[in-house]
Amino acid sequence: MSSPPKPTVSNYREFREYPRIVAAVSRILARKRFVAPVELFVEMDLLAAADLERWRRGRVPVLERVIRCNLTKAGRILRLLRFHAHDLKLNPSPTVYQHKGHRLRFSRSGEPKIEQAYSTHLVVVGKRNPFAEDSKPKAS
Repeated sequence: MSSPPKPTVSNYREFREYPRIVAAVSRILARKRFVAPVELFVEMDLLAAADLERWRRGRVPVLERVIRCNLTKAGRILRLLRFHAHDLKLNPSPTVYQHKGHRLRFSRSGEPKIEQAYSTHLVVVGKRNPFAEDSKPKAS
């Protein structure tokens, strides 16, 4: 049994999760100027908002324990998000998640690349948010 292909620049739009990611990112950017991967998982209904809040308060040791998909799919979503963010010209912004001075963990392994993928926010460039609800043309 072979493993599924990894998302690449040439094939990322073909993945089943891609349309859901695009829709979720669109809804998030309509409300704010950045996309946090953890909020994407909430928007896609793969992470309960209550579980995210418990993790932020240090009550869940590792975020991946409460994400409602397998780790392969979670990693694929993070990778697809980065490709889509590049298309939208969003800037990556490393972010530190802490609770009471302790850095929160996203993954069981604690591998730096995985932690970085979860913690990097993708930010709209410029003073105006072209994705915001109030900047979209009104229907007549």
